[in-house]
Amino acid sequence: MLFCRSMDLSTSYSLYCAEDAESWDAGGDDFGDEWAPAAFDLMALLAAETEHIPCSDYLSRSLDSVTARHDSINWMLKVIDFYRFRPETAYLSVNYLDRFLSVNSLPVVKEQNGWPIQLLSVACISVAAKMEETHVPLLLDLQVLDPRYLFEPRTIRRMELVLMAALHWRMRSITPFDFLPHFASVVLPCVSASRPALFSRAADLIISTLPVLDFIKFRPSAVAGAAVLCAAAELSDSTPTDNGDCLSCLSGWLSKDVLGACRRLMDQYLIDRSPSPRAKPPIRPPTPRSPVGVLDTAHCGSCDTQKSSAAGMINGDSPPLKRRRLVDSQCTESI
Repeated sequence: MLFCRSMDLSTSYSLYCAEDAESWDAGGDDFGDEWAPAAFDLMALLAAETEHIPCSDYLSRSLDSVTARHDSINWMLKVIDFYRFRPETAYLSVNYLDRFLSVNSLPVVKEQNGWPIQLLSVACISVAAKMEETHVPLLLDLQVLDPRYLFEPRTIRRMELVLMAALHWRMRSITPFDFLPHFASVVLPCVSASRPALFSRAADLIISTLPVLDFIKFRPSAVAGAAVLCAAAELSDSTPTDNGDCLSCLSGWLSKDVLGACRRLMDQYLIDRSPSPRAKPPIRPPTPRSPVGVLDTAHCGSCDTQKSSAAGMINGDSPPLKRRRLVDSQCTESI
């Protein structure tokens, strides 16, 4: 059984900054059918979301040792940012990790952040990328940004099978991003924020919740609702009355108490630490890369986009040439 402990909240991740904000606004000021799912679709999501969250006792069992989880998630988010993966990929990766740890115990090793959690992290990223991305790097290329261990592809593939079997092959998890279009369409008439800015800021906040253990107790719908409310309040300088109106708009689907608790936690842990879009200039989206370009930059790091992303994460230091390597049987026979 692996336990987890607290974390440093100084690192933030802005995975939507690489998207072309204008593409969100292609349909005009009003949400079309593609952004405002029908009520019965939303009710189906709300009814099914509990099937894709960790076991109820996972939070209490994880309080003694958050360090391993925190370090693993931080590394996972750095890799995802390095490759400019979608925000959904980031959330799915952590969702897989938490769901697996809530029903399985990893082998006990001397190092707190030993090879089992590292192998699981790589497998979670790989499976999530295959679910969401059109171009997925090779398994060896996913192990960038100075991981403590380097695993052979066959070892990772076997861990992927262990992971998927443990999750009963339910890999299409319901995430806050499934609720984001609907909640944003409900809140937008109450605030003066633009749709692209609201989506981008809410997505930043959702990703920033991932390393924070306390957010595990909230369902994806509550995280999405709280992120939309926080983003709307921040972007539109809304008054307390406006905030109450926004909360009332979502109360038809979410409990006001749960939504308020999640928002207070978000205000406490994330708002002051996650950079506001007002405090930073808009970032131009990078040019699309081909699969060959992805693999080339993973090997040599010559792409300017990759350099700037990696430099921000590892202070400009390239990963060491020598990394610890594990024997295949040592990894797969123990899990």
